[in-house]
Amino acid sequence: MRRRRGAIGVSGKKALRPRATGRSSLVGVTPRVLVVEDDATVREITRRYLGDAGYAVDEAADGPSALRAARADAPDAVVLDVMLPGLSGLEVCRVLRELHPGLPIVMLSALGNEGDRVAGLEFGADDYVTKPFSARELVLRVAAVLRRSTATTPSTEAPLVDGDLVVDPSARTARRDDAALSLTGREFDLLAFLLAHPGRAYNRAELLAEVWGWEFGDQSTVTVHVRRLREKIEPDPTRPRRIATVWGTGYRYDPSEPEMVAE
Repeated sequence: MRRRRGAIGVSGKKALRPRATGRSSLVGVTPRVLVVEDDATVREITRRYLGDAGYAVDEAADGPSALRAARADAPDAVVLDVMLPGLSGLEVCRVLRELHPGLPIVMLSALGNEGDRVAGLEFGADDYVTKPFSARELVLRVAAVLRRSTATTPSTEAPLVDGDLVVDPSARTARRDDAALSLTGREFDLLAFLLAHPGRAYNRAELLAEVWGWEFGDQSTVTVHVRRLREKIEPDPTRPRRIATVWGTGYRYDPSEPEMVAE
């Protein structure tokens, strides 16, 4: 029987280092992706597609192995299954976010299991893909989160200031009360976008298109990210004053000062 593309690989193998293709989002460096998946067939197919796209790939078949690999040598991005032996993907995501706050994480969840998808986003995942998935779609999602986290063209936008909140698009940093905010890549992008367009209401589909670059997708992604942002920038997240809910529409950023100014 002929082995189809994506035959079963060997668990725990060292990173496959493909030839440089020029498609990397890191200048002069081959981005390294850690694939954490207990299904050997899915893991191998994912490794092959990511390798063909120009990425170096490390593999882990369970949660503890994934954390050991990430502690030993931080990857540039992680593809992480929710259901894992030894330690759940959600717990792995939480620990990875503590170890490497800016690490892009794409989670894999079962089709129709909205609870897993929402939980993954709440634990700090940047994106998710539902099973069964197109390997090419997964590669595109990985490329998107890497592109946002490793952009080589600096922004020329001045920092946005709203009272005690300062967001610097060039440095990709955010501060509140002079304390640095720990934001995922998507959280930062969403906050920066809303700050740049104060007073305008956006529905969730518009935010998916503007911030995520998705023409379609699960709109609960936006809801979860808004909730996480409120926990980080609102004095009382249960009574948000900055990111307001516009009933029947979506969300609007209401500045605490009449006019937001550049720092």
